[in-house]
Amino acid sequence: MTWSARLPDHCVHGVSDTTVFLLHGIYGSKDYWRFVTERLVASNYRVVAWDAPGYGFSPPAEGFTLMGAAKACARLIGKLGTSKNVVFGQSMGGQIAMRACRLVPGLIDGVIISSTIGYLGNKTPAEREQFVQSRRITVTDKEPVAAKNLRLVTAMMAAGAAGSEVDLVRAVCATTPAHAVQAAVNAIEAAPDAEAIGALKAIHVPALFVAGEVDTVGRPDGMKRIADMVPNSKFEIVPACGHYTWAENPQAFWSIASSFLSQFAK
Repeated sequence: MTWSARLPDHCVHGVSDTTVFLLHGIYGSKDYWRFVTERLVASNYRVVAWDAPGYGFSPPAEGFTLMGAAKACARLIGKLGTSKNVVFGQSMGGQIAMRACRLVPGLIDGVIISSTIGYLGNKTPAEREQFVQSRRITVTDKEPVAAKNLRLVTAMMAAGAAGSEVDLVRAVCATTPAHAVQAAVNAIEAAPDAEAIGALKAIHVPALFVAGEVDTVGRPDGMKRIADMVPNSKFEIVPACGHYTWAENPQAFWSIASSFLSQFAK
């Protein structure tokens, strides 16, 4: 089996006819979903959490692109999917999820897109420049990668964000390798806006878009714009949190997500 044909590394938890696929963001891995996974399994869902290509033990993607990652996600769903499948993408994972929906529409029954920019054209030129440059890692950087990761992730959270779920996100995100971050940023910068817009408009399954009230990356106004492109969508704002809604305000997020997911439960 070639590297490109191998399934991404993943963990499977629970037994159910409804599977939720969890896709992490630029910073992170399948490991930061532990608390989300516990809630989902306790509510009788099956969970598949992946490491995107080039993350963790997943085979590296030569010339990593968002569409290439979506194809890897589609392979994973095709192999491990059950009678009902919902894809939950966080940040970059949301950009991958919406593309996967277009690739295998018959296999995906619902999608949750959380805290994503959607596409770079959804930001102002100044915001686009800040997004890319703040995440670049150069040979002139004097700050250790783990320290830079932790600083950026903490800055994306609401002031004072705390708790065991926030601690887990920070710990996992701090260990994200520089090569994975750089490949992801390059992919987001290179992805055509038209590709993303086409993918959004092609989503014809129930879709939930979730933004953090004070998120400065997947901002509520930007999230609302992309949600409005999807015919059968619902848009929610989680109060008192930034980029990591499900970790910063887990009770409020779970109330929204569980209500949406209930339509796929048997």
